[in-house]
Amino acid sequence: MPTCGRATSPPAEEIPLAGHPTIATIHALVERGDIPLQGDYTKISLELQVGPVSIELYPAPTGVRVVMNQKKPQFLATLAPAEVMPHFGLTAADCLPGALPQIVSTGTPQLMIPVRDLAALRRAWLNSATYPAFRDQAGFFSPHLFCLQGVTDAGDTFARHFGVPPDTMEDPFTGSATGGMAAYLWHHRLLAQPTFIAEQGHWMNRPGQAQVEIVGPPENIETVKVGGTAVTVMRGELTI
Repeated sequence: MPTCGRATSPPAEEIPLAGHPTIATIHALVERGDIPLQGDYTKISLELQVGPVSIELYPAPTGVRVVMNQKKPQFLATLAPAEVMPHFGLTAADCLPGALPQIVSTGTPQLMIPVRDLAALRRAWLNSATYPAFRDQAGFFSPHLFCLQGVTDAGDTFARHFGVPPDTMEDPFTGSATGGMAAYLWHHRLLAQPTFIAEQGHWMNRPGQAQVEIVGPPENIETVKVGGTAVTVMRGELTI
């Protein structure tokens, strides 16, 4: 995963489950020696707003690969492409054929929006005039637009994740939504296998990549594992 910088302005609300702070926190604790690695595999539990989340740690050349086991997915409301796509500067024809946008939660309810291809995804933008009312009415936390193409040879999917001020307008990588996306794709049988590489942020010059594994059959997914590494970019001391 990329470095863990987010918006420069204060966030508007707390996200129940998030990948960036989870992986960054564990990275920092391992680096400080507060969490000792137990050989090639270490398992711990982290208490988040949604409850305890199982974390697996694997030594990596750059430090440690952190894998979060997200909550059992919930598949909530589906929405018509014609209702969803205009809020992102797209049309119903830009939705992946045969697929419907759906709210999915692996800890955070997010709107999964399958897009036809990279070209359509690149045209997407958030209409800040119409989106907030749509979000409130539909009842989800944030939107995740994605397609079944990577932007590098290693990638299997590529995504964009939007927000409104004072939060960041676009997130370079979104671990929680990657879990929801994986659950959506596996549940609707849009993936050939339950492991893949998710990419995000390349068009923002903040390239991110995560290893994803879905555990369980499409009709009864147990968990989604989303993992990556972090890089320390700043150190400081806070005096209270």
